[in-house]
Amino acid sequence: MSHDEIWNRIRSEATIDAQAEPALASFLHTAVLSHGHLEDALSYILASKLESSTVTALTLRELIDHALRSDRSIGVAVREDLRAVLSRDPACRGYSVPLLFFKGFHALQSYRVAHYYWHNGREAMALFLQSRISEVFAVDIHPGARIGKGIMFDHATSVVIGETAVVEDDFSMLHEVTLGGTGKVGGDRHPKIGKGVMIGAGAKVLGNIAVGEGARIGAGSVVLEDVPPFTTVAGVPARPVNYPVHGLPALELDGVEGLA
Repeated sequence: MSHDEIWNRIRSEATIDAQAEPALASFLHTAVLSHGHLEDALSYILASKLESSTVTALTLRELIDHALRSDRSIGVAVREDLRAVLSRDPACRGYSVPLLFFKGFHALQSYRVAHYYWHNGREAMALFLQSRISEVFAVDIHPGARIGKGIMFDHATSVVIGETAVVEDDFSMLHEVTLGGTGKVGGDRHPKIGKGVMIGAGAKVLGNIAVGEGARIGAGSVVLEDVPPFTTVAGVPARPVNYPVHGLPALELDGVEGLA
């Protein structure tokens, strides 16, 4: 047995599901049980989803495997992201669920591969991956963006993150969130998001502004100015409305969608 606790849990969950749902047994064997490591399963899953008529799953898998082998920090982030989803999303019943079924998780890990190639002299490949991620998962993350670990994209549809955006660890957000520019300036033009921030569905954070550690942004808000740490903002334009009881609101989702 592997010393990787999360991988062991995933294999156990997949085994139980294969026995309970024979129609999925072949899928679970191919996606999980036939692999020796989490990285192997992840590269298979992502390649099968991102393949196209011009770039095959086999080619993509080789590219993903290379990135995972070359940058071990990606594997660390993958595991922290799995922990984040399981601990924060009440719809998630095990580590295997985001690995197999959650497109927010898939988009984020695919971005991590694109980010590797962006910073290793293969910008065309990184941009190709960005395009496929957008087409397949409806999530558009520029490979130049910097995103930490312990991240949860819940639902994830229509998420947009710009090139110079920075997202620190333990971040959560829902669907239709934009971390974008204002269109008025070039260069460093996207938001800097602190540790433990929570952003509700449909919120837009625009410009090279800082959202402080532990801040919370209500659903549908438009944020155009810095947000102090441990402050809740909501509205159009967003204004302070509260101070989170929880020090890092990203670690819980209660009430965010109602802050509009």
